[in-house]
Amino acid sequence: MISVKQINKEDIDLCYELDSNTISLWSKNQWINEFKKEGIKVFGLLHSDLMIGICVFHVVLDEAQINYFVVDQKFRKRGFGTFLMRYLIKECEKLNINKLLLEVSQSNVIAQRFYNSFDFSTVGIRKNFYKDGSSGILKEKKLTTK
Repeated sequence: MISVKQINKEDIDLCYELDSNTISLWSKNQWINEFKKEGIKVFGLLHSDLMIGICVFHVVLDEAQINYFVVDQKFRKRGFGTFLMRYLIKECEKLNINKLLLEVSQSNVIAQRFYNSFDFSTVGIRKNFYKDGSSGILKEKKLTTK
């Protein structure tokens, strides 16, 4: 059974463990600090009782920035990421978010394809943004029209 639940700071160890086993993006202190920020929402994707995915997004007024999005390697290409992204988009619509933003490495072609499948468009580039020298691709998805 697949479900999504809101995660709080008591689950930092689970977040850090999944991150360490996938993309190793944040240190434990970075996870702790992320949960302290105003407007942060964290959702965990559960397969039975096992957390297999995480989405962290930051709401500011009528926009949201995806700061972190991952699905465990063993569960990729099986629709779990799509399930989590659809859930995130519905949550943003409930919050009257007009625009969903993210940044992805230019070298992460699979993630770019994934985001493009949800109609994210490229709106900018941060040259040499990552440690490996790759650029950051800025993407946005408009959720509502005024």
